[in-house]
Amino acid sequence: MADAILHPFRRPLLWLAVWALMIAAVIVLSLVPKPPIPQLLMQGKLDHLIAYVALAAFAVQLFEDRVVQTGAGLAMIALGIALELAQGYLTVTRHMATYDALVDSLGVALGLATTWTPLARTLFWVDRRL
Repeated sequence: MADAILHPFRRPLLWLAVWALMIAAVIVLSLVPKPPIPQLLMQGKLDHLIAYVALAAFAVQLFEDRVVQTGAGLAMIALGIALELAQGYLTVTRHMATYDALVDSLGVALGLATTWTPLARTLFWVDRRL
């Protein structure tokens, strides 16, 4: 079943693990008191935008089916909202911000849009050359 959903990679478990680690990193960095992110990237929430573009674009890279890509994007939007709620209710050093969730959602939309660009097959190209 997974083979029908994923692009035909030589190392599908490796790329799924990389994506899972990316998601875990976003979760951890969203909840730690002072994330080790350069101040320049924190201006205008560029860090949020980059993180969610990367997550969604990687989903485009992984999944062949556009419905699955969209589902992954919706899950990333839900993750961004859940992390904002967690920052507000589960931490004392972070705060909840609707703007952050909006920027996360914009990042997901931009990442999903890579499906219509040559970038959509970059990971497949890398996988074939390893």
